[in-house]
Amino acid sequence: MEPIAFFAIFPFIAQMVQRNGNLPTSDVGFYSGLIESLFSATQMVVLYFWGHLADTIGRKPVLLWTLIGMAVATFFFTVATTIWQMILFRCLAGVFSGSGLVIRTMLSDHTTSETQAVAFSWFAFANNVGIFLGPIIGGALADPAEQFPGVFGGIPLFEDYPYLLPGVAITIINIVSIALSALYLEETLEPEDSHHPTTTPGGVGGSASSASATTPSSRPHRLSTRELLKAPGVGIVIWVYTHVMFLAFAFTAILPVYLFTPVRLGGVGFSPFQNSLWMAVQGASQATWLIVAFPFLQRRIGTKGSMKACVAVYPLFFLGYVVMNLLLRIHTEPALAAFWIVCPIVAVVGPGVSMAFTAVQLALNDVSPNPHVMGTLNALAMTAASAIRSFVPGVSTVMFAVGVRNQILLGHLVWVILIPIAMSLSIFVRWLPEDKQSHKILREEEDE
Repeated sequence: MEPIAFFAIFPFIAQMVQRNGNLPTSDVGFYSGLIESLFSATQMVVLYFWGHLADTIGRKPVLLWTLIGMAVATFFFTVATTIWQMILFRCLAGVFSGSGLVIRTMLSDHTTSETQAVAFSWFAFANNVGIFLGPIIGGALADPAEQFPGVFGGIPLFEDYPYLLPGVAITIINIVSIALSALYLEETLEPEDSHHPTTTPGGVGGSASSASATTPSSRPHRLSTRELLKAPGVGIVIWVYTHVMFLAFAFTAILPVYLFTPVRLGGVGFSPFQNSLWMAVQGASQATWLIVAFPFLQRRIGTKGSMKACVAVYPLFFLGYVVMNLLLRIHTEPALAAFWIVCPIVAVVGPGVSMAFTAVQLALNDVSPNPHVMGTLNALAMTAASAIRSFVPGVSTVMFAVGVRNQILLGHLVWVILIPIAMSLSIFVRWLPEDKQSHKILREEEDE
């Protein structure tokens, strides 16, 4: 629901801003960007609260409240009639954008080192499905009186509220998710005062009853934020998590502009159809890497090994876009033939770097001191990512525009900046603690 709610407004946000604010075209971009970024900015402020609450009162109630709040805020955003109403309800949607955080935490509760790779690969796939469905819902259903006059034309409700229909569709999907969660989702946070069987001292050689005697489990120490950040491995994993998100948000913002930009300026000059085809191939490739390749890779070389592999490819992935443009600039038959060799490699092999998102999530799970801080730990990592998402896309597209406009490094300025940043990630990955799966692989090799 979170990616659907976040991305559904993108197809109609500019039109909605201009309609509700009666703004000149020159001001539409500013207000559209402001409203889009407010979601992440607000999310950054509240995620720690939701994570701490999930560790305190339980995962399920927090998930239900965030889903309900998201449904209400998103619906009222689609029927807003002024710019200030749009800002208010977009911020409110950001306030209730804690469902992804809670789901990550519940998956961590449910899985072991052997099963978490598969579970979180499907979680990443579900997130991509939301990113895919959101714009489709928003674009296909916005302004139905104009798009489908034979069905909705002349109906005052849809003429007065042209974005009501996508709001209704998103709300229905959300109500289904709320109902399923309320009825079938089980709480995964164990009570802190629960009792677990423990062997009593002196039970060696004693009776079965003495060997199976139970004592109350010790109450987990409630860590402060400072204590949590100082826990072994936590600081470096959060840094790597943020570093990976930085690269992902920057690339996601730059790619559509790069594909559209003419070859002579630094892009590849694709048509809208070619852009859509590229996005589709890349999305399918990413899903395949996540669901098929990553669980296998993680079983064979561990989480840290998988992360190292992704980090090694990241600079080459970015370099591929520079090479594609240079080959098209040469514009000879051998160069064009080389372009059509490089092109599918970048589109199909390159998205394998997306496995880094799942790998760093597993690394985060492994360094959690105890289950009762898992929500808070995820909240700290996601808060950092939200901070990155609030400004990196805008800065990245500005850097791309500056490079293209002034033909700095043949328009490749942004890639020349991103490639060293991607290369530096390999330094920090070396400091990641060894994960549980890697320990298991080492033990198996020693046994052999």
